[in-house]
Amino acid sequence: KQWYQRRVAITAGMIKDMFSLAVKADIVAVANGEMVGSKIDACADMLMTVFRVCASDSRTSIEYTKRWGLMPIINLLFKCYFKTNKLHLCKPLIIAIETNAANKDIKDLFSIADRVTYNYFVGMKHMFENEFKGADKCLSFSFENCLKSCTSNKRKILICLIPVKMTLGFMPKVSILKKYNLCEFEDVVEAVKTGNIKLLNEAIEKNAAFFTRAGIYLILEKLKVITLRNLFKKIYLITGSFQIDVARFKTALNWLGLEDVDSDETECILANMINDGYIKGYISEQHKKIVVSKVNAFPKLNTFL
Repeated sequence: KQWYQRRVAITAGMIKDMFSLAVKADIVAVANGEMVGSKIDACADMLMTVFRVCASDSRTSIEYTKRWGLMPIINLLFKCYFKTNKLHLCKPLIIAIETNAANKDIKDLFSIADRVTYNYFVGMKHMFENEFKGADKCLSFSFENCLKSCTSNKRKILICLIPVKMTLGFMPKVSILKKYNLCEFEDVVEAVKTGNIKLLNEAIEKNAAFFTRAGIYLILEKLKVITLRNLFKKIYLITGSFQIDVARFKTALNWLGLEDVDSDETECILANMINDGYIKGYISEQHKKIVVSKVNAFPKLNTFL
């Protein structure tokens, strides 16, 4: 058994080296005028061959099955597909681990390092597909189980986990941002919490290059709706009424720098938020008021997103 496990480890090491060589070869190929990702695609094809061999070994006893090589291979295939922007090819790999009865019995027996990597990529895929609860579950697992000494990896996970958590209504502590040198999020967090849409726009614009490289720029754009929701909630709490003039929301938006927003656009923003579940209520067109529910007018984000 020990000999077999060593053989699996050696194979895993060899395919990792193959992936590293493919990345370097791709850089050289691009410099010579070839298509970006051509060598990585070739590497993925070879990895798929190995993957099929491992996945098909379902009758061998668990001690000696080739399926022990599945997760390391899948993780490398994830890296290939993320580099070449072919995320749709990740779905069959996830199905092979999550829903295949033959593999579910060993899913939790892979090394913690492989499981952290696997959950990181699955969480990223969920995030890009706006499946924030699934992303939260996977990325949280990766962050909590990543070694404390691997601060760079934990920081990399947090860069995706923070916007996912914020989308679900959970704001990170400033101490966490400082610990992992993620000062780019400080103004973003403050803006969302206080409903300051002007500060949010400025923070995203200021750190646009960082957020774009991290692949989370569009996710942060979604926080604008939550920021407006928090702003409208503050107005609701200040007025202390279930019937609020639309003009109050317009005045707040204009004061925060959105000077071009008129009454019709304000109504449109409110109507969309009601339709999407951010606010419970309706708009009285005749009286130019929004009438919010007397029970849970602003439901928790994680209950409907």
